Amino acid sequence: MKRSPPAAGIVLRPMRCDDLPRVVAVEQGVYGFPWTQGNFVDSLAAGYLAEVLVDDDDHVIGYFVAMPGVDEMHLLNLTVAPSAQRRGHGLALLRTVVDRCRALPAASLLLEVRAGNARARQIYERFGFVEIGRRLRYYPAAHGAREDAVVMRLTLASAAGPDCVGSR
Repeated sequence: MKRSPPAAGIVLRPMRCDDLPRVVAVEQGVYGFPWTQGNFVDSLAAGYLAEVLVDDDDHVIGYFVAMPGVDEMHLLNLTVAPSAQRRGHGLALLRTVVDRCRALPAASLLLEVRAGNARARQIYERFGFVEIGRRLRYYPAAHGAREDAVVMRLTLASAAGPDCVGSR
């Protein structure tokens, strides 16, 4: 599958500290239990891979944060602004993370997703991720409850190439 370039005026670039107020605003608009600005600051300070997708006016469309490991990458956060969802931005961000993994090189990409987030789980499964476990009571939920995380892995060594990932 041939990848199309980003839409005119949309740029993917490294996340900077001056992006964080806008990133946090998107985060708060998407999640009931969002990351804090401190979580993003800590990720940048630790040298994690963090990139932001912005438009001509520097509005945040989406972003991701990933933690490189010895031979794997752990996707910590991938988010698309509500106004920009269902336009392929999330898939484009995910493909970028996979490309960054291959450049390391990393053999796999890991992530956690809420057990109740069926839409995200479907996207990851269609992309080639498989469930490898659960983290019980991992995420905070309403009224002090906790929700399980589904741990998923994409094995990159078995993928036929960067253009076939996600084209199933």
